[in-house]
Amino acid sequence: MIQRRKTRVVNVGGVLIGGNNPISVQTMTKTHTEDIDATVQQIKELETVGCHIVRVAVPTIVTAKCLGAIKKQVRIPLVADIHFGHHLALEAIAQGVDKIRINPGNMKDKKKLEEIVLAAKDKGIPIRIGVNSGSVRSEGDEDEELTTLMVKTVLKYCDHFESLGFKDVVLSLKASDVPSTLDAYRSIAIQCDYPLHLGVTAAGPPSLATIKSAIGIGGLLSEGIGDTLRVSYTGASELEVKAGYDILEALGLHKRHEAELISCPTCGRCEIDLVDIVEKVRQRLPGDKKHLQIAIMGCVVNGPGEAREVDIGIAGGKGFGFLFKKGEKVRKIPEDRMVDELLEEIARMA
Repeated sequence: MIQRRKTRVVNVGGVLIGGNNPISVQTMTKTHTEDIDATVQQIKELETVGCHIVRVAVPTIVTAKCLGAIKKQVRIPLVADIHFGHHLALEAIAQGVDKIRINPGNMKDKKKLEEIVLAAKDKGIPIRIGVNSGSVRSEGDEDEELTTLMVKTVLKYCDHFESLGFKDVVLSLKASDVPSTLDAYRSIAIQCDYPLHLGVTAAGPPSLATIKSAIGIGGLLSEGIGDTLRVSYTGASELEVKAGYDILEALGLHKRHEAELISCPTCGRCEIDLVDIVEKVRQRLPGDKKHLQIAIMGCVVNGPGEAREVDIGIAGGKGFGFLFKKGEKVRKIPEDRMVDELLEEIARMA
């Protein structure tokens, strides 16, 4: 059982981050935000795959002035991603966004920062202080260790915000490499009680980013660190959301939104065409059998044990397999009937 780190709770447009609240899955749109129709359409697509919070880029004042129109057409909380221009943050707040993200590496004017904080405080809008490894260094700190610098920078901003009576803060400390990401989050986790937004930034294309995120985000979550997350892909936002859920599900932090197939990697002991059987079952699984665990195993080494531990499973032999349901061996099935009989049994299950 994972023991979650204790944090304060921050309300982002009705989604509660921190405390004992479920870990939320976020992403960012890939559209030009000023294209209101395209941005709304993408957000609605993200809503259908279970995205909890969505962030949009705000590079210009024209973009910032579009945020109110976008927010009116979507259901999930809208976050404005602000870099450099404090006036963009002020306009986003006036447009009624649900959260502001600022990057300390790109916003260093103390008085302008205070304007943002006081405006957000007046409207009850939380702020994410999101530091990235690629933008945190400035003149004079080139020799400082990266994760130490990230943590020190974030805590400096937190102290400033607190001095203004502003406490609705979420933190992120993202690096593009996993070890730095892990070090930064582990360090900040023991120095404050702010909720943490997890992610590995600029993680690359899906094949590489999935591995980096599973290790980085998943590793922290397994230690009880993290309250919301975003998987970063050079690719579709919908894939980021699905990957986020996969990480949560692998750790038992979210109930599966589809049936879970458990199957072995095959080896010289396997005497059925396991790859073909698994693929055929996967393609034909009924959509209403959510949360079922289904094991399809190739031999007697782990097969019977795995098949007994799940809702329904098959343990393969030489050209046949034994069917198990809820821990009980039911019957022997020839290989050419495995797919059909397994699916028939799954269809009967409530």
